[in-house]
Amino acid sequence: MKTINTLSAFGLGLSLMFSTLAYAENHKAEATQHAIAAEESAKKGDTAQAAEHATTAKTHAEAAKAEKANPHLDAGIKNLDETIVHAKAGHAPMAAESANAAVAHLSAAEKSF
Repeated sequence: MKTINTLSAFGLGLSLMFSTLAYAENHKAEATQHAIAAEESAKKGDTAQAAEHATTAKTHAEAAKAEKANPHLDAGIKNLDETIVHAKAGHAPMAAESANAAVAHLSAAEKSF
């Protein structure tokens, strides 16, 4: 009976570990998707939507970072902050440039798990 309980606990531990990794992956993917949307919005001159998408991307990137630190997430978050500042100032070209850099870092973070 003790062996069965030990195996059950081990199985539960593995399950929790893999589900945590899956959530982190999901947050990174969501962050990347919203960063792409921020870049596209900024390229179209829609700085309000660019700021909104960059803010959502940052929320997901921070959640992924809380689950597993990654230097690409740190850089992506910094780029998203810049995107938000430029977009709120109405500087579409600079917002697009910052969002593009965020996409590069967040994409790299997705691949580096």
